[in-house]
Amino acid sequence: MAATADRVLISSERIQQKVLEMAAQIDADYKDGPIYLISILKGAFIFVADLARALKRPSVRIEFMGISSYSREKTSSGQVKVTRDLDVNIEGCDVLIVEDIVDSGVTLSYLRRLLEQRKPKSLEIATLLDKPERRIQPVNVKYVGFRIPDEFVVGYGLDYAEDYRNLSDIRVLSQLPSSPNPE
Repeated sequence: MAATADRVLISSERIQQKVLEMAAQIDADYKDGPIYLISILKGAFIFVADLARALKRPSVRIEFMGISSYSREKTSSGQVKVTRDLDVNIEGCDVLIVEDIVDSGVTLSYLRRLLEQRKPKSLEIATLLDKPERRIQPVNVKYVGFRIPDEFVVGYGLDYAEDYRNLSDIRVLSQLPSSPNPE
C-alpha cells in the first residue's frame, strides 16, 4: 500500500507566520555581531532559508551539517554520525542550530556536545517542529515553532524516503509501508 500525505497538519500560511515570529525573537535576542545558522541537512534547508530571509540583522551566516540517526527506518536508530561537517571555525561566535524537527533528542544531544567542544560564544537550538512525547534524551530548545503530536509528518523539507520535501505545508503521512524504498 502506498503512503499518502493528504491531511494537512500545519498550513503554509501558519508556517510562514511562525517563521516571522521566531525571526523577530531571534533578532531581539542577538543584537550584536554575526550569527551562524547551522542548518541540519537535509530536512532543515527550507526552514533555514525562510528564517534567514526573515531576520533583519545584516550579518547572518549560514552553514550546513549532515547528521544521520535514521538510516532507512522511520524511527531513530540511536546511532548518530556526522555525514557533513562545518567548513568554518565557530569559536567565539553566536551559533544557532536550525533543525526541522526535534523527536527523540538523540541527534541534537550529540550535536550540541560536539559543537560545544568548538567553544562558540553561545549555542542555542531553533526547531520548526517539536515532538516532546517522543523524547529519549533531554534537549533544551530555545525557539520552537510548533509542538506536534506523535505522528509521522512530511513537507516543508521533511521527507519520507526522500519524497514529500517539496510540499509547502506540513502533512501527516499515513498508510506507511513496512519499510521505505532503498535510497
